[in-house]
Amino acid sequence: MDRATAFHEDTFYEFFKPYRHGGSENDIWGGHGLETYGKDLQIVRCHDCNFLWTVVDGDAANSEWIVPGFRYVNRVCYLVTAKPHNDAPVEFRVQHRPSFLTPLGLRRQMLKLERLL
Repeated sequence: MDRATAFHEDTFYEFFKPYRHGGSENDIWGGHGLETYGKDLQIVRCHDCNFLWTVVDGDAANSEWIVPGFRYVNRVCYLVTAKPHNDAPVEFRVQHRPSFLTPLGLRRQMLKLERLL
């Protein structure tokens, strides 16, 4: 199995375009997240897995990761995106202390992601 290439979370938002699901009963993950139980989980199960992402706890106390697909272990919430991931070997690091890419850094990561896909 290929090792996943890690990117900054800014690249995830810019490229895959997560969106707020109108049927969500909760306001988590900046309004984009779907809970791991109840009606939100039913919404998640109705989506094509190529458009689903799972936010999981990282091994460090100060980070989480956005990974493609529907996962159970260490899940925080689910995200639905406008673009499919097609099981690409990618993951996106989310630090608890916000950090942002510069416009040049974001362009570089976008190019790297496009080449990978």
